Amino acid sequence: MSYPYQIQSPEQYQAQYKKSVEDPEGFWADVAGHFYWRKRWDTVLQWNFKTPNVEWFKGGRLNITENCLDRHLGSLGNKPAIIWEPNDPSDDHRILTYRELHNKVMQFANVLKNNQVQKGDRVCIYMGMVPELAIAVLACARIGAVHSVIFGGFSAQSIADRILDAQASFVITCDGAYRGNKEIPLKNVIDDALVQCKNVKKV
Repeated sequence: MSYPYQIQSPEQYQAQYKKSVEDPEGFWADVAGHFYWRKRWDTVLQWNFKTPNVEWFKGGRLNITENCLDRHLGSLGNKPAIIWEPNDPSDDHRILTYRELHNKVMQFANVLKNNQVQKGDRVCIYMGMVPELAIAVLACARIGAVHSVIFGGFSAQSIADRILDAQASFVITCDGAYRGNKEIPLKNVIDDALVQCKNVKKV
């Protein structure tokens, strides 16, 4: 199968599907072997459906953002990672290369750490459809913070419910966003939601 596992024909699909059913551990070990691992796994799969308890790649350690970004810097560093088209077609589009995206993710990861966000903390992200949303998501994953992306059209009450359910201590937002001809005052909506969310330490 060609990297990165792009199926080229119905016959190839059937062959790979057959392998995944007959030898799931071998199949997924082959897939995972293309990732960058800080520590390779001890076992591919341990499972018990009676308990239930299923563990994949036990003992392995990786950072998903290193697989999204770092490993591509040598070969794709100057190639587009994100091509963003604005809400208004007359505005300029933006292109972020892998290297530029990597730099921005590293910068924002440090912003999070400087604001006391630590591994395991819960972070809610309430932003418009801008490249900074992807940067925030990747920065959270970079430092091991659990992130929850909240749809930009939700009401203050719906946002508060999600922040409370996630037990989030931090919120990432922006002043506002555009959706068609409508302007969405994201920060104002977050301020209304946070009246109920005493667990949030910082926005």
